[in-house]
Amino acid sequence: MDHPATSEPTALSATTRFRLADPAALIAHACRLYAEFGPVEASGRHGRIETAFGRTVLEAVAPDLMEARAEASDAVNLAYVKMGLAETVAQFLGDAAPAIRWEGDEADVRVPPFFREMRVVSAIWLAPRMRRIRLEGEDLARFAVNGLHVRLLFPPEGRAPVWPHLREDGRIRWPCDEDRLETRVYTIRRMDAAAGWVDVDIVVHEGDRTPGSAFALGARPGERVGMTGPGGGEAPLDRPLFLFGDETALPAIARILEMLPQGIPARAAVEVDGPADELPLPERPGIETRWLHRGGRPAGTAGLLPEALRACDLEALGERAFVWAAGEFADFRAMRTHLRVQRRWPRERHLVASYWRRGSAGNEPLPTD
Repeated sequence: MDHPATSEPTALSATTRFRLADPAALIAHACRLYAEFGPVEASGRHGRIETAFGRTVLEAVAPDLMEARAEASDAVNLAYVKMGLAETVAQFLGDAAPAIRWEGDEADVRVPPFFREMRVVSAIWLAPRMRRIRLEGEDLARFAVNGLHVRLLFPPEGRAPVWPHLREDGRIRWPCDEDRLETRVYTIRRMDAAAGWVDVDIVVHEGDRTPGSAFALGARPGERVGMTGPGGGEAPLDRPLFLFGDETALPAIARILEMLPQGIPARAAVEVDGPADELPLPERPGIETRWLHRGGRPAGTAGLLPEALRACDLEALGERAFVWAAGEFADFRAMRTHLRVQRRWPRERHLVASYWRRGSAGNEPLPTD
């Protein structure tokens, strides 16, 4: 099994000790669980877990006492390592889970290091169904790498926002009841970390009153939203690309094409309602864009993206070509099935994602290949 790259040299670490009836059983369980994500070693009362975020070292120092050490290259990765262990312990032991208290680096931090409070600067229409929101915030450098997407957190209308914070065990405590946050995932379309702003393009369909659309339509300068991330959605930039997506994937396709080095070819097929919804995409030798028009049919029902993929000569850009595709759930399922079943396209050479689902409120996670 291929694993993600393991962590960089560690710069930060934290430790915890807690009691439980069978430390060895927890070590075995944790290593089995994490084997999908990176190399693991389990030998009785010792365990070692490597992931893209960092390292977890587990040791049963007594028949009923566990010691765990979390190591990572920076504060964000350390937070993810600690959070992962605390979640694993809670899920494995349920109501019998012990209290976990970390000591060492970042032990007293309660604001998640991957969270930023942002404020609206401006909101403009790019197309009849696309609205660009500029947000400003502090210390945004980390949002320029390690993923295209961020999660925006919308507080209830008329209430001062209550943001998530870290508990002693490293897990996130989310506000609930009247302070509950609505969350949606978007692509950072453009950003200037030094100047402290990001642009997020949000699709708004007629009659759509979901939290994200409501925010895009009513965004006012100074309005506060939360932002976490980044993560996911990248395409490899060292090989030819085939890109397929609808309006929701258009910001990601545009950003991928802008990042693509000179000399790397790409072919994009983008579904929108009509010519007025087309947005400028990079133009240079080797990049070809084809616009697919629904012509008034409801978004997510036309099937134009799976049709374009089925008709595409995926050998045209050579044996290293990578297929990146995203859109509505039905299109996602059809494109993934076509690549895996009909084409038998290698899994390491494609990424297919569902960005939204017709009839869904949009708050639950959707599949990614």
